[in-house]
Amino acid sequence: MKRIVLLAWICTAVGACAAPQPKNAADAAPSGQGPLETFLQGCQTELEAYCKDVTPGAGRILACIYARGDKLSGRCEYALYDSAVQLERAVAALSYAANECGDDLEQYCSSVEAGEGRLLACLEDNEKKISGRCNQALKDLNLKK
Repeated sequence: MKRIVLLAWICTAVGACAAPQPKNAADAAPSGQGPLETFLQGCQTELEAYCKDVTPGAGRILACIYARGDKLSGRCEYALYDSAVQLERAVAALSYAANECGDDLEQYCSSVEAGEGRLLACLEDNEKKISGRCNQALKDLNLKK
């Protein structure tokens, strides 16, 4: 259940769980999918049975799933676990990049508004000036073009 709470908090914080749910398994993303798709596909039965009338957004869908934690299938529980692990990895990767590139962002990109890839574009525009640590972090995370 701890992972459900983590997933709910992250989805609420970034608004990622407000997307519509797939109508059937054929509509879900293939393997290698992201955390939201993993959750929607793995918990499709529970979402249709318990949460079909819940308005997406503000973590309401995950709250609905959480409230029925004692009725979840093993597949749904695993999907929640896998989604939370994926999100934890993404947060760790972002934290790593922020730590390694923080000084460069402050020096070269302080006037750039965050969002929609603008900070990454700024770092790429200043590739020759930014630190080796930052360049390596971007390379490690496959963020460099």
